Amino acid sequence: MRIGVLTAGGDCPGLNAVIRSVVHRALAGHADEVIGFEDGFKGLLDGHYRSLDLNAVSGILARGGTILGSSRLERARLHEAAENCGELQRRYGLDVLIPIGGEGTLTAARILSDAGMPVVGVPKTIDNDISSTDRTFGFDTAVMVATEAMDRLKTTAESHQRVMVVEVMGRHAGWIALESGMAAGAHGICLPERPFDPADLVKMVEERFARGKKFAVVCVAEGAHPAEGTMDYGKGEIDQYGHERFQGIGTRLAKELERRLGKEARPVILGHVQRGGTPTAYDRVLATRFGWHAVEAAHRGDYGKMTALRGTSIEMVPLAEATTELKRVPEDRMAEAESVF
Repeated sequence: MRIGVLTAGGDCPGLNAVIRSVVHRALAGHADEVIGFEDGFKGLLDGHYRSLDLNAVSGILARGGTILGSSRLERARLHEAAENCGELQRRYGLDVLIPIGGEGTLTAARILSDAGMPVVGVPKTIDNDISSTDRTFGFDTAVMVATEAMDRLKTTAESHQRVMVVEVMGRHAGWIALESGMAAGAHGICLPERPFDPADLVKMVEERFARGKKFAVVCVAEGAHPAEGTMDYGKGEIDQYGHERFQGIGTRLAKELERRLGKEARPVILGHVQRGGTPTAYDRVLATRFGWHAVEAAHRGDYGKMTALRGTSIEMVPLAEATTELKRVPEDRMAEAESVF
């Protein structure tokens, strides 16, 4: 069997672990041939690929990023790939394509699958917002990075009697903010799933200072937004990939709190640091298991599906099921977090 693998969308800790696992299982377990398309679906369309053997993936388990590179694909080029999927499969002698990516990548994988390409998807996103899987690799690393950052910021916030507003990733789902905020003992958490009122945060800070606590840390997801009429904050433009360009809620909220409180408030935007660096042990193991099961699914002819964590088991679920809607933070998880503020 000739297997093609690619990584698309935003980079994520654990991508290299999947690539390594696919190569090891395919070569050692089935005597397959593996090729890696460079820079995501662009490599598939433009003919940029290379052979992946055991030497090519040696030492990459603990490396962040992706040795194959990644990119986002314009919708017009995606439809071009779907229209020519048969010719692409013949050109590369592909028996199966294993794309590794988030909601956008898996949607592209589903479109290719519907057009006739044998596809087995592997989900990745630090946002943990893909339906049908309990966890995605990269999420644990992102939560650990954000938690450590807030742990460190607490000491400087206390020293200078400041309010620190820490903005973490999470466009439409607030899982990183929820879990890192809980783990770090943040005093307020703002999620995309529930509009917030700055007045509630002001009251929280004032009550803390009244009790002799001279600092506060607020964790806010990048996609969080204030309730209508509570604070001046507009929507951004839509980019060529269909994503909203956010207006910087961390910076805007810090200014609003400083104005209302009369106390110093500083924004800290963690940004892409959450994506980079060494993946945690949990993410390495999950990514390795996903890669192993993707190869096994390919040999069973279990196409049009993706790997998914269900409890402690890896199962195969239809790509259509996984891309129907995003997995967002439910009300009961928010209630758990509120109980420890």
